[in-house]
Amino acid sequence: MFVNEVVCPKTKKSKNAEIRLIMSPVYSDNICIMKNSKYLLAALAGVSVYVLISITSGANGIWAVNQLNDQKRVISSNTQKIESLNEELKLEKAAIQSDKDVIASYARKLGYVQKGEKLVKINGLGVIQDRQYETGTVIKSTQVVSVPEKVCKAGGLIVGILVFFVILLFDVSRGKISFSRKKYETISGIPVYDMPQI
Repeated sequence: MFVNEVVCPKTKKSKNAEIRLIMSPVYSDNICIMKNSKYLLAALAGVSVYVLISITSGANGIWAVNQLNDQKRVISSNTQKIESLNEELKLEKAAIQSDKDVIASYARKLGYVQKGEKLVKINGLGVIQDRQYETGTVIKSTQVVSVPEKVCKAGGLIVGILVFFVILLFDVSRGKISFSRKKYETISGIPVYDMPQI
């Protein structure tokens, strides 16, 4: 690679003096690109905010997953209650179908007697059912609350634009960027340009 004198127009010590760098042309282009790549921070900030909002509170984010896990815990505990109630009822059914003592006790509660037993009725007392069967409760899943995708994108875009304008205003205030037209000196109709001499 040959070495020659290259001027990068964006690198200046003061308003009037340019820095002349002795380096390869490829390296000097990289420095010019690096000076302008700070504007990529705006895109990085916008994308970072979008990703942060999406991960924490988006439709598939941490907040939505925690809500679904809470619903899963409630449904699984209700399922366990119903399964244990089902097992109790199966045991009671098997006992009623096969055990004669259990059948006799249920019959006595309903007012039936066996041969040789005497029935005594007390006025004011009816048939007492001491067992209330619980059937379980119905649990419906609720809608998961999350931040819509449009809001995530809009938040990232707004932050990206704000960071871009902050960097732009910083460069304007330091004199690196000027929006005024450059005035050229003219000598009897011929424009004179401020160009580096090689």
